[in-house]
Formats: sequence, structure tokens, C-alpha cells
Amino acid sequence: MYIDLTMEISDKTPPFPGDPKLELKTLATIFKDGCNEKRVSFNTHFSTHIDAPFHMLEDGRKLDEFPIETFIGDAQIFDVRETSEIKLSNLTNRIQVPVVLFRTDHTKKALQPDFFRNNPVISSEVANKLAASSVKIVGIDSFTPDNYPYTVHKILFKKNILIVENLVNLEAIGSRCKLFIAPLNLKNADGAPARVFAQV
Repeated sequence: MYIDLTMEISDKTPPFPGDPKLELKTLATIFKDGCNEKRVSFNTHFSTHIDAPFHMLEDGRKLDEFPIETFIGDAQIFDVRETSEIKLSNLTNRIQVPVVLFRTDHTKKALQPDFFRNNPVISSEVANKLAASSVKIVGIDSFTPDNYPYTVHKILFKKNILIVENLVNLEAIGSRCKLFIAPLNLKNADGAPARVFAQV
């Protein structure tokens, strides 16, 4: 069975504060032009997306520099609901997979006005532990794993660990799954929206 972990892209999808909103324009209709076509404009860090090291490191690897097999792997999900800061004590099991996901349920608030406030964060201690492991991707069902000055981002990026943000539906996949991430194939990308789904 496959579970979609991707936030929808619509005029309701919240952009990160300061970023432009989604632009969705009708270019053609069947009635007038014989076909339907739309023009879509959004930032690389919109909806469910993946961050590459180049997002915050001047000499960091760009998304298109990672081989395609990087985006497929076994994942371990840690349930950290009701936790404002994810600490080493929350890593209740040994990490033995290339992808680690944190379930916070924060994206369930995506349409609420306080979505971009009081978000759960990953501690620097956990980030350092992940950076010292064989993990290649860290994901979270929130808009960010940390806040300014984005220390956790940088700890992970320095080890070429990718970050997936704004996941949804993590409650549907239990503690293990096989994860598939399909980012847009953008050249020189600092990140890209991605379709993410799990096989359970």
C-alpha cells in the first residue's frame, strides 16, 4: 500500500512568511482554445519540498548533484508529538536506516493563522547525532526543523544530509516504511517541491 505524504499545492497552501503566494493563472480553456492549461509560479521551498545544502551553504551541494537513488530508501519514523524540542531522549530506537522522519503533527495546523509560530524544533544535539550517522535525509511534518539562525539546517547540510519539510499524513505509516521522494529536476537548485510517498 502507498501513502501520500505530500501537502497539496493550492491557493490555500501557506507560503513561508515573506515569500510570495502561489500564482495560478489560466492560460487556455477547452471552450476557447481546445485545451486546458495553467501557469504556476511558486518558490523552491513551497509546500512539501526538499532542501539541499546549497540552500544555506555558499559552497554546498546543489539538489541536482545528488544521484537519484538518494531519494529512495527505508525510513524510520519517530513520534515526537507534544514535544517542543526534539532531544536525544526522543530517539528511542537505534537509527539503522538512511531516512529519519519526525512526526510532530504540526502541518495539521497549516491552514491556521498560528502555523508559523511555536513550531517544534530539532535540538542541536540530535542534529549532531544524525550528522554522525549514516542518515542521508531528515524529514519533518512542519515547515522547518529549526528557526533562525538555522543551526540544525547547517549541521545537517555540512554532512550533505538533505531535509524534507511540510510532510503530511505521517500518522498513517507507523514506525517504518520505504520512502520515495520525487523533487523537480531543477538545475543548480537550492531545493525543490517534491512528491513524497511511502510504501507500507
